[in-house]
Amino acid sequence: MKRGSLVVLEGLDGSGKSTQAAALVQVLLAAGHDVVATREPTDGPYGRRIRAMAASHERVPADELLHWFQADRREHVARVIAPALAAARVVVSDRYYLSSVAYQGALGLDPAEILRQSEAEFPQPDLALLLEIPPSAGLERARSRPDPDEPAFEQREFLERVADIYHRLDRPYLVRIDARGGEAEVHAAVVTALRERLDLLGPGPASAGTRGMRSSAD
Repeated sequence: MKRGSLVVLEGLDGSGKSTQAAALVQVLLAAGHDVVATREPTDGPYGRRIRAMAASHERVPADELLHWFQADRREHVARVIAPALAAARVVVSDRYYLSSVAYQGALGLDPAEILRQSEAEFPQPDLALLLEIPPSAGLERARSRPDPDEPAFEQREFLERVADIYHRLDRPYLVRIDARGGEAEVHAAVVTALRERLDLLGPGPASAGTRGMRSSAD
């Protein structure tokens, strides 16, 4: 049986990942695919611990926090991602291991080593869409939410370090999306990237969203 596809949305808090992930799931469902929508941190034991920490400003050493994320990801892969891929389903995940590379890297750990370990242990994405937005704009969006759920990660200087690590990533499966526009414009760029990189939607008309799309090498 043909392996399924893993599509990941990445980016700063406030970049619109969750909104675009949900919209992408609807496009894939309309195209007839069997889709699994998921996210990290998960709702498992480690994921709940991470969310509680982020909401409470609890201070956790960077290496211990990375351990929590990796443990959560191991459960996520074993219980959700790997079975879905084996069943030829399309998995759309709001965050994956590139978030650990950027966020835990911004806490002082080695981003290159986190990436090396992650790619050795976990299934690599078929497509990772990095929604790029200036840290100041992402922070403004994140703080405008009725109930910001991760205030521990929503600090200007920290997000600037995260953005710098994201900016330096260069992987063959990574496509950068300009997320400064409106939801419809960003969605068009996301769909264009999916159509051009993966055989999931078939050919389509040229989209204005192409203007917001760059490969990781650009």
